Amino acid sequence: MTDDRSAAEASIDDAFDPIAFLEDAVQYPSHEAVEPMRDFLCETLEAQGIEPRVDDAGNVLASRGPPATSAETHVVLNTHIDTVSPHVPYERDDGEDADGSGVIRGRGSCDAKGPLAAILSAFFAVEPTDGRITLAITPDEEVLSTGAYELVSGDESPTRDADAVIVGEPTDLDVCTAAKGRFQGTIHLSGANAHAAEPETGSNAVAALESVLEAIRTFDERADAPPTHPQLGAATLTPTVVEGGEATNQVPADCALTVDRRSVPPETAEEFHEALTAHLRAAVPATVDIDFRFTDRPTPFLEAWDTDPDAAVVETLAKASGGEVRPFTAATEASYFATDAPTVVFGPGVLADDEGAVAHAPREYVRVADVREAARALEATLVELVG
Repeated sequence: MTDDRSAAEASIDDAFDPIAFLEDAVQYPSHEAVEPMRDFLCETLEAQGIEPRVDDAGNVLASRGPPATSAETHVVLNTHIDTVSPHVPYERDDGEDADGSGVIRGRGSCDAKGPLAAILSAFFAVEPTDGRITLAITPDEEVLSTGAYELVSGDESPTRDADAVIVGEPTDLDVCTAAKGRFQGTIHLSGANAHAAEPETGSNAVAALESVLEAIRTFDERADAPPTHPQLGAATLTPTVVEGGEATNQVPADCALTVDRRSVPPETAEEFHEALTAHLRAAVPATVDIDFRFTDRPTPFLEAWDTDPDAAVVETLAKASGGEVRPFTAATEASYFATDAPTVVFGPGVLADDEGAVAHAPREYVRVADVREAARALEATLVELVG
C-alpha cells in the first residue's frame, strides 16, 4: 500500500497496537454480560476517530469509505465479543515461541478477541478509496446468535449488499470456506402404560427406541440423502440424551431421545426435519406415536454453508496469509452471512493443538506473532479488495 496518508491519519493508525488491545480485552469477563467489553470496544473505535453505532441487538457497527450505494466493493468484517463460561484470567508468557514473542492466555484470547484485535488493526490501517469496509461485531455468538440474526434480517443489513464477509475465528491463519451446520431436536415416542407382568397389554415406548436407533444409523444411507460434500465430507446424526419410563414395574408410555445433526450443503433445517420424520415413521411400530421437534430457540439454527474456493476474497486472503484453504470444523455465524455474500472464516489461534482443546478450555491461548500476522494479512487483503 502506498503511504500517501496525512500525518494525522498516520498517527491515528500507528497508535493502535493489536497486542495491547488484546491484553486489555482478555481481562474483561464477557461470559455472562458483554456490556463492559462492548464499552471498551466502542472507546477504542472513538480513540481512533471513528464513531461506532450500537443497534438494538447489541451489535457494534462502524464503517469506513464511501456510502454503500456508491462503493465499488463492500467488505464486512465480523467477529464476536462474548465468550463461554467460566472466565479464565489473563496471563502473558514471553519468549515461549521461537521468535520470542510469546503467547497471551485467558478466556477469549483466541475465541475470539485475538481475531478481533487483528480485524481492528486492519480496519484502522486501511483508508478505502473506491470501496467500503464495515465492522460488525456481534454480542451473542456462543449462545443464540441474536446479534448476527439482526445483522442479516434488519432493514439496514450491512451484509445484504456486501461483496465479501470475513468472519474472525481461530483458524491458525488458514482460510476456511465451509462449515457443517448444527441442528438439535428431540424424538418423542408415545405408547400406552401397562403392568410389566403383562407387557402385551401396553405399548412400550422405550422398546420402540430399538427401531429409532436403527433408523438413525441408516438415515444417511437412504436414496435421497445429501451427497458427501467435497470439502466437509458426510453429514452425521448422533443420539445424545435419552429419557423415559417412570416405574420399574410398568410398561413405559413415553420416551424422548435428543439427537445432534451436523449437516452439509445443500441440506437445510426444514429438509432435515421432514426427511427424519418420514424415515422414523416408516421404522417405528404403528402402536407407538412419534413426533420430532427442534429445540426451541428465537433464532434460526446455524446451517451448513460453503463459499467457492475461487472467490476473490478466498484467493486474496490465502495469498496474503500463506495459509491453507480448508473447511472450518465448528459451527459459526458465517452460516447467516454466506447466503448474502462470499464468506470466509479466518484468524489467529487454534481450536485445539497436540495437547488437546484450546478454545473454550482453561488453557486457551493465542500466539502474539500470529495475531500480528493475521492483522498484516487482513490489511493486505483489504487494500487489494477496497483500494
